[in-house]
Amino acid sequence: MTANGIDYKQMAELIEWQINQGVDALVIAGTTGEGSTLTDSEHREVLKFAVEQVHGRIPVIAGTGSNDTAYAVDLTKFACQIGCDAMLLVTPYYNKATQDGLYESFKAIAEASTKPCLLYNVPSRTGCNLLPETVLRLCECQNIVGIKEACGDFSQIAKLLSLVGDKIAVYSGNDDQIVPLLSLGGKGVISVLSNILPGETKAICDRFFDGDVVGSAELQLQLLPLINALFSEVNPIPVKAALSAMGMCENRLRLPLTPLSAHHQTVLLDAMKQAGLTNMKEC
Repeated sequence: MTANGIDYKQMAELIEWQINQGVDALVIAGTTGEGSTLTDSEHREVLKFAVEQVHGRIPVIAGTGSNDTAYAVDLTKFACQIGCDAMLLVTPYYNKATQDGLYESFKAIAEASTKPCLLYNVPSRTGCNLLPETVLRLCECQNIVGIKEACGDFSQIAKLLSLVGDKIAVYSGNDDQIVPLLSLGGKGVISVLSNILPGETKAICDRFFDGDVVGSAELQLQLLPLINALFSEVNPIPVKAALSAMGMCENRLRLPLTPLSAHHQTVLLDAMKQAGLTNMKEC
């Protein structure tokens, strides 16, 4: 963001850096970005720009979920038309739909899509918990191929994987829980940490899938202070500050988000240095 809108030059540089660091896919206009404060035209422009910049090198996953199902359907259709490779569909927020409402909403969006869809469960942010039994029902929908699970409850996650682990891919939505989720049959992570340490985040998964579970766990635990610092205030406030300290964007957010507090800036910069990031400036 700049004072005048979206900084597409910086966005292009971030996309190129992420690709060069070896990420498997990019989520555009998700909740670690500022998709929720974009106007409708901005949201569409950002998705189109990302598709053109990536140019087929890795999949582009569009954040098209909404608390308004009709809007999510329309945005999903647009994302499919411009060449996005998949959709990330957050549970409706504030409305706090019933499990039947969640099923019908996701079903309607998936049926409108011509591309694969990933569900996204993050009840701490939405006030709405997508239960394993509902996910199992949604596995009947042809285009629903995975879920980003960020409920934080490993009893629920274990139940989810026991019900759907052979039907759809389950990805961790919490960076401090990557290895435990992989050990239950998860397929990877859709990450906040990877915005500033993409190579290291990928290495956690690569080590695990290469059979080096101990090495994978060691790397996750080594990065835990930074992971915690990235959630010292509501996401994406800290990660925007971190990228700003790395000289990769302005530390500018749209209300109701505000810049990271001075105390948490100090904690974040210390954690970044501990993780090996150097040559940083004040956020």
